[in-house]
Formats: sequence, C-alpha cells, structure tokens
Amino acid sequence: MKLWDKGYSEDERIDRFTVGRDRELDLHLAPFDVVGTMAHITMLETIGLLQKDELQTLLAELKKIYKSAQDGNFVIEDDIEDVHSQVELMLTRTLGDMGKKVHSGRSRNDQVLLDLKLYIRAQIEDVVARLMKLFNVLQAQSEKYKDILIPGYTHLQVAMPSSFGLWFGAYAESLTDDMTMLAAAWDVANQNPLGAAAGYGSSFPLNRAMTTRLLGFKDLAYNVVYAQMGRGKTERIVTFALASIAETIGRLAFDGCLFTSQNFGFIHLPKQMTTGSSIMPHKKNPDVFELIRAHCNKIQGAPNTIRLISGNLPSGYFRDMQIIKEVFIPLFEEIKDCIDITTYAIENIEVEKQIMNDPRYKYAFSVEEVNRRALAGTPFRDAYRQVGIEIEQGHFEFDGQINHTHEGSIGNLCNDKIRQKMDKILARFTFKQVNDAIDALVK
Repeated sequence: MKLWDKGYSEDERIDRFTVGRDRELDLHLAPFDVVGTMAHITMLETIGLLQKDELQTLLAELKKIYKSAQDGNFVIEDDIEDVHSQVELMLTRTLGDMGKKVHSGRSRNDQVLLDLKLYIRAQIEDVVARLMKLFNVLQAQSEKYKDILIPGYTHLQVAMPSSFGLWFGAYAESLTDDMTMLAAAWDVANQNPLGAAAGYGSSFPLNRAMTTRLLGFKDLAYNVVYAQMGRGKTERIVTFALASIAETIGRLAFDGCLFTSQNFGFIHLPKQMTTGSSIMPHKKNPDVFELIRAHCNKIQGAPNTIRLISGNLPSGYFRDMQIIKEVFIPLFEEIKDCIDITTYAIENIEVEKQIMNDPRYKYAFSVEEVNRRALAGTPFRDAYRQVGIEIEQGHFEFDGQINHTHEGSIGNLCNDKIRQKMDKILARFTFKQVNDAIDALVK
C-alpha cells in the first residue's frame, strides 16, 4: 500500500530502491507519527472534518498503536512504503473508511517533518540527561584530585604546572558550550511544521496554533515553504550540536590515550577495562579511548555529509531528503554510547599522585620562579632572562610553593561557577512542557 497509489504497480526494482531503508529507520519514528496524527485529528474535529464520535474512536485506536510502538511491537509490513502508510493502513483495517480521513490537510512531507522534530526533541532530552551524568562525574573528579599536580603542555613540550583538577574541570566546562549548542538546536527543532502539507499549505481551514499547543511546541514554523525547507537544515543544526559534543569527548579520549601510555603514565584504566595483544603479553591497551576517538571523529563529519545532500537544493521537497535519515538517525545512538562509555571510564580512572616529583618536569616551575622574583621587585623581563640563563647553564632549581589564586586557576577552580553556568543553560530546555503535552494526548 502507498498513500499515493493510483491503481498501477511500479517497477519492483524502482520500488526497492526508492523505499531504501525507510522501513527500518521509520520504526524510530513510529510513536511520533502516531502522536502527530492524534494532534492533527483532534484539530480536524474542531474544523468540522471529523465528527466527535469519529475522533474518539480514532484516538482510542491510535492509543493502541502508540502502545505497540512504545513496546517495540510495531511492524512496517514488507509491501508498505513507510510508517505513515502503515499507521493509516492499520486504522483503515480496523475502522474502515473512518481511517481514511486522518490524512486530510496533511502530506507525507509535513508528516515526516513533524515526526523528525518530535523524535529530535525526545533524543535531545535523552542526550542532555546522559551529558549531565558525564558533567557531574568530571566535576566530582576535578574536586577530588584538585591538589594533584600534573605538567601542562604547549606544543607537546612541558610548559607549566597544571592539575588533575584543571584537566577534569576543563572538559566539564567544555560541555557547557556543547550544551549551549544543543539548546540552540532544541529551539530550532521545537517549532511546529504541521500544516505545511506538501510545502504550500492547504485550502482546509487548519488551526495550526492548536496543533502547536497540543504537541507542546514553543512556536510555529509559520511560512509553509520555509517549514518544508527546514528539512535537512534542522538535522544539520542538530548534528552540529552533536558534533560539538563529539569534539569534546574525542579530545578527552585523545588525552586518555596519551596519558595512559608508559611515556606519560599520568592515569591508568583498571585492567578489566583494557585489551591485550595476541603476541605481546605485557600489553594493556586503552582501546576504549581509541574507539571513542574514532566514533567522535566520524560524528564530526556528519554535518558536512548532510550539507552535501541538502545544501544545493532549491525550495520545495525532493526525495534526496530521504537519505538524510540514514545519516542522521543512527547518530543519536552513536553519540549516546560515546557519552556513556566516557562517563564510565572517567568514573573508574586511576591517577598517579606524585607525577611532578619527577625531575624531568622541573622546568615546568620556571615561570613560578620568574613570577616569584617579579613579585619581589625584579622587573619581569629581567627575571625572565635570569631564569633562562640558569636553565641554559643547568643549575635552575625551584623549591617554592605555587600559589595560583585567580579565577579558573589551579588554586581557584570555580567549579561552582561552572555549574551555575550549566544550570542556566539547562533552564532553556522546556522538557516538562513538552512531556506534559504529549502525556495529555496519549493518556
């Protein structure tokens, strides 16, 4: 069955190619397609396209379909093109002609736009929850190890004293910027496209403000042509946010690979979290960090892939958009896996506590000595030259105490301020409003 069926059968090879992976990927969209249909028909009843008893009958049947989708029992049959066709077929099989009325005022174009936005909202909520677990673990580790010094590097050369407090805390604060991008993606996704139909609206007197309210959207995508143009653009914006998270996590994983090597030896994974070699019995490899890095690099390429599919299209709908689902939908599980396994690794990481006692890191304290002399009255440039000459002559020594007090430094991590920053960003997500609206529809 196809919603566009005109009484003839298309070429089987063409059918297989044009359907592509829709039957597989649309299973992710099934509960959202049902919810969108419930909101749409509730509106249709108010403009006279459904009777009240028809609406109640349809809603009751849709709730059953919704439950089957939530329980993982929803199936798109082999000869059915997509989730939209399957839902309408299920209604028609059970309710006859009444089921054929639910598509009034809609196109599959705005149905898939709506399904994707509802799906994106649910996925962003899940990503935010997982990201906050990682944020909390990084902040906890930052506080726990704030007094343990490690060398900082520039150009991969020993530079100045750092600390595990700074290292863990840096990645926690990086997540606040990632969360800002995710909040922006949320704002883009949280606009209702329903009623755009095929991209040019409908002659039915649709109440788009009503479906916006019923589905918990913050606002409408008003212009129907632009609502359709949002396909691809929305996914790209969301994917940029996921890529930002991947950049943070991938960089942390690279540090993990570096710092667990014997040449550094700053941190260790428990042996149960490492892998071995088939010929070298001593090996304990940080494959978990290496695979996180690879997955995150892959994710960072996704926005460009989506841009190449959709970026050179004129206004209006084109079937090219279908391929974006193949890139976009799997990304969420991939980034969530990376977030979760990173959280697990950071929770269980073991740190070395006497790293800076190693004489190879002695020169990391040279700036501390320059600053000590400057504070004692020596002009900074003279103090710099004095210490530089001592280093060159091989008799530089530093046995003082480091004393960093400014905001964000070793002695003043400002983790509480970073948490406040994160809390302000979290307040931008209207998860409760959305969930209350969806609950009111399905329950």
